[in-house]
Amino acid sequence: MPGGTDHKRADDAVAEHFRHSCDALTRAAEDAALRASIVAIAATIAEAFRAGRKVLIAGNGGSAADAQHIAAEFLSRFTIDRRPLPAIALTTDSSVLTAIGNDFGFEQTFERQVRGLGLRGDVFIAISTSGRSPNVLAALKAARECGLITVGFTGTGPGGAMAPLYDHYLAAPSAITALIQQIHIVAAHAICGLVEGDLFGGAG
Repeated sequence: MPGGTDHKRADDAVAEHFRHSCDALTRAAEDAALRASIVAIAATIAEAFRAGRKVLIAGNGGSAADAQHIAAEFLSRFTIDRRPLPAIALTTDSSVLTAIGNDFGFEQTFERQVRGLGLRGDVFIAISTSGRSPNVLAALKAARECGLITVGFTGTGPGGAMAPLYDHYLAAPSAITALIQQIHIVAAHAICGLVEGDLFGGAG
């Protein structure tokens, strides 16, 4: 453990980290466009589930973990006990990911899964904090071609190359990757709560 001045410096750094996080979440809570996007995305997902469709989710690194987290909330439960909702994270099958990466290249790791698993009317959630991830963009293009409803999760700015490819857009009001990811998962929890409330009468 650091002592004296080093301990104080470390303690201050932790406090500063939490302040930045709280500031980012406050900006998100006060962002009317972001709130409207969350409501619209939740309604779209609930409608897809009601029609017997599913949700596919993809991202890289921390966004891959978010994809798995969101799929788990839908397939298991969020706040209430209810029937499972079909959601698949395209980031979890190491055999599929390495086969596609080896045979076709890393940029097609999600695109081929979208083409193989996605059906018209499904929802594809593409998570990229930068809006520029090549394999996420390729998957978005495939989703549009296959008739899926597309949702983009990213950070501030116009969405980069993702912009022409999504039907709904969730822009975290930050340019810092870690803060964008924090806002993404809070927004995803809000979406899960709204979907449960719509379909099952939960608290939302």
